[in-house]
Amino acid sequence: MTDDSEAKKPSWFQRKFPVRYLYLRTGDDVRAVALKPWHQVMGTAGAALLAAWTVVASTGFTLDLLTQTQADQAMNRARAMAERTNADLRARLDTAVVRMTATSGSLEELAHMVERRHVALTQVMTMFQGVEGAEQLLTPTVSDPDAPLTPTQRIVGVRMDQETLIDRAERLAQGRAERLRLAFRLAGLNPAAYAAGGAGLGGPLVTADDPRALAAILDVDEPFAARILNASTDLSDMRALTSVSASLPFARPTDARVTSGFGLRFDPFNARPAYHQGQDFAGPLNTPILSTAPGIVSFVGVRSGYGNTVEIDHGRGFKTRYAHLNATSVRVGQRVAVGQRIGAMGTTGRSTGVHLHYEVWMDGRAQNPARFMRAGDHLVQ
Repeated sequence: MTDDSEAKKPSWFQRKFPVRYLYLRTGDDVRAVALKPWHQVMGTAGAALLAAWTVVASTGFTLDLLTQTQADQAMNRARAMAERTNADLRARLDTAVVRMTATSGSLEELAHMVERRHVALTQVMTMFQGVEGAEQLLTPTVSDPDAPLTPTQRIVGVRMDQETLIDRAERLAQGRAERLRLAFRLAGLNPAAYAAGGAGLGGPLVTADDPRALAAILDVDEPFAARILNASTDLSDMRALTSVSASLPFARPTDARVTSGFGLRFDPFNARPAYHQGQDFAGPLNTPILSTAPGIVSFVGVRSGYGNTVEIDHGRGFKTRYAHLNATSVRVGQRVAVGQRIGAMGTTGRSTGVHLHYEVWMDGRAQNPARFMRAGDHLVQ
């Protein structure tokens, strides 16, 4: 009797997933639907996969928001620090001017300082040649020669004008550089890795790596040299990041609407969770598809699942892929510019409708194209 009882004892699986019945009533008609163990297992597995997909998708979205928020906070902190530094230097300047004008022989000493600063400012203005808006912003103020001012007042006035010019130069360089740094962070890139080495400004502004050394080279006071060095560093980063950004896929391949993003999603063919390595855009048949950065076409043809495909090598480890095209208009080895038409939107390959599947690759790994487009939008603004 004991052996029979043990033999009929249900297993763990049978205890967890016994046959359950679902009763459906329509009027006086009652039907019973049996939910077998394998039905319950599939339902449980589906619910677990859905929960996992929800967690992964939510985590990715949250990380994107955190990245953008941290980048904004970093820029605000840098701006606040610069403003505090400028205020401190201006206060020290006012104190120095008062002290100098109150002592004997200060007029000649102040005049020599103004002359040395003028030479240094000439080099600073040379640095900003070719920077959009710099010529108008950094034009010195011409004082009225007929104004009833003493020689001391005139020299102090020129001194303050020099402070205004270096302040504008600092703000211009820092603002442009921070805008580019933020764009790189939005794309998930480290701006320091691309600004390393700078743009090579040349002269003492590069050979001196601290304010004291630069002050000795330019024969100016250290606070003024520190401000010149700050402007030089930011300007160097700005030029380097501007040059790099022009070669990165920051543009949009089409103005069509986005229908599917990067990351985990349900496959449209089998409704199972799958990793989507790009971003989809839906539009009318033969919508123009554009290159998102300058580069060299590395592949034109049919790839399994992708249909008609164009791939472009942009250098620095970056590559973009444009799939499901109805037609292509470039050839392998051809050099293309940003915004150049490379094909037309279609539905070739493993596709459920007319759309573009767009991918961005960096060093052999798929990246989120939305981040790069967000960076491009930030630069355009």
